Amino acid sequence: MAEVERKKSKKRGKTATDIVTVFVLSITAVLTAWCGFESSKWGGEMSIAFSQASSARIQAAAAEGEARDARQFDLTIYTQWVLAVADERPQLAAYIEERFTPHFAAAFDAWEADGRAEAGPFVTEAYVPPGSERAAEMTERADAKFAEALENNQRGDNYSLLTVLFALVLFLTAMSQREMPVWIRRVLLGMAIGVGTVGLVIMLTFPIKI
Repeated sequence: MAEVERKKSKKRGKTATDIVTVFVLSITAVLTAWCGFESSKWGGEMSIAFSQASSARIQAAAAEGEARDARQFDLTIYTQWVLAVADERPQLAAYIEERFTPHFAAAFDAWEADGRAEAGPFVTEAYVPPGSERAAEMTERADAKFAEALENNQRGDNYSLLTVLFALVLFLTAMSQREMPVWIRRVLLGMAIGVGTVGLVIMLTFPIKI
């Protein structure tokens, strides 16, 4: 009678272990698939951010070229004005001043209003050639998007590492089904549950992208 009860108890214990094992395998498989999905989504976000950063760099370069051309044109006109003043030809100097570009005229007026304290109109804060602000804006955007891309890449890597962790859970769970002493099987299953729980807690701290 005692032998029969012992066999029934052992069978019930095996059944309970099998149920837990199936549950752990199912949950881990779902979590692994979810981590793969999230890793793929963040990889896509990384690619988009890198593309946006590249586009912003191109726009910044174009704006910088516009500002450089405007600065060169202003410098050429200003050089002629300096020569006219040096030659004491006020009429020519006035004629040249009338042909200053609007942004350079504003800087020139500010320079004169300040008593010509600076080395020239170009070094005053009032001198802002067209394209310079756009270039600064696009450069800042490119830097921000590049940083965002690196962050998204790290997020994708984090999810990829979790798939490795959950693969370990699957391995330990599968090993617990091998023919070996019951206590070893339970230890392996317990380790699998412990590692899986740690992985789940870590995963809950990660951002989600749908």
